[in-house]
Amino acid sequence: MQHWTWLMLVIIWMVQAAESCPDVCICSRRSGPEKSEVNCHKRGFRAFPSRLPPDAWILKLGENGITDLKANALRSTPRIESINLERNAIKSIHPQAFSGAKRLMLLNLYGNHITNLPPRGFKDLLNLRFLMLGQNQIGTLKAEMFAGMRNLSDLDLPLNALTTLPSNAFKPLIALKVLDVSLNRIQKISQKAFTGLRQLMFLNLDNNSLKTLPAGAFSPLRSLEMLVLDNNLLSSLSPSALDGLENLQELYLRNNELEQLAPDVFRSMAKLSQLALSGNRLKTVDGNMFAHMPGLKKLHLHDNPWQCDCHLVSLVQWMGHTNTTLSPGDALRCVSPQQLRNKSFSSLRADKLLCSA
Repeated sequence: MQHWTWLMLVIIWMVQAAESCPDVCICSRRSGPEKSEVNCHKRGFRAFPSRLPPDAWILKLGENGITDLKANALRSTPRIESINLERNAIKSIHPQAFSGAKRLMLLNLYGNHITNLPPRGFKDLLNLRFLMLGQNQIGTLKAEMFAGMRNLSDLDLPLNALTTLPSNAFKPLIALKVLDVSLNRIQKISQKAFTGLRQLMFLNLDNNSLKTLPAGAFSPLRSLEMLVLDNNLLSSLSPSALDGLENLQELYLRNNELEQLAPDVFRSMAKLSQLALSGNRLKTVDGNMFAHMPGLKKLHLHDNPWQCDCHLVSLVQWMGHTNTTLSPGDALRCVSPQQLRNKSFSSLRADKLLCSA
């Protein structure tokens, strides 16, 4: 008798769940424990569906025409763990839109029209690991926007309208490991912009408008392993600009406007294995700065206007006994003086590099 009662309850529950699947969507269920994947991708929705299976686990709503997320949008789906809302037309998010979604682990809002994130709008998402906000129109960041997200590990914010990273912008994100703010318009980084990010391992600032880096801005990033600063407008680096990056393994500074480097600018980076300085305006560097990087495996120095005179002696001497790969080797050539123009670095001799009186 008990067996039949249990079976009837399961059948009733399955019928109710099936009835709550939106007509134009595909709901597939797996058992043990029961979970539904709800696929409503590109189905012409103009609003977030109000009727969803109560056991919904994965929700795919990409490429619809949803314009806003109202309060308690997920109240009927307490088990939801993944939501894909990429490439909709979302402009506004109610501060209580995600109320109660305590199991949510992935939220994809890529490619919408979001200009502002609601203050404390994600506070219930205690288990969220991945938040994708790329290709929106977000112009400002405040710490209160990320309140409560103590387990977030990956925050993607490329292709937005950010012009500055203010103090304490990411402070609540104590477990963050990956931060991508590339392809914005960032001109200024506050000295305390990265406060709280002690677990961060990857920071991408590629394709912004940075001219300077404030002293000590990266000092909270004790766990950082990769820093990408390619395609900015950096013309110089102060000796303390990169302080605190003792665990950094890869540093990319390609395609900036660097004209010179202080001999001790990389002094704290004993673990650095890859350094890219190609595409700048460097004429000379002190080769001794690389001697403090025993683990350096790859060094990119090509596409700079190298002046092959006596000021380059220390670099040529270091290159002569290092095991570091200069990549690509053939592209590393002199620009001046005229008699050495286009001469490969590999053929230079330190005792032949002279300076005019």
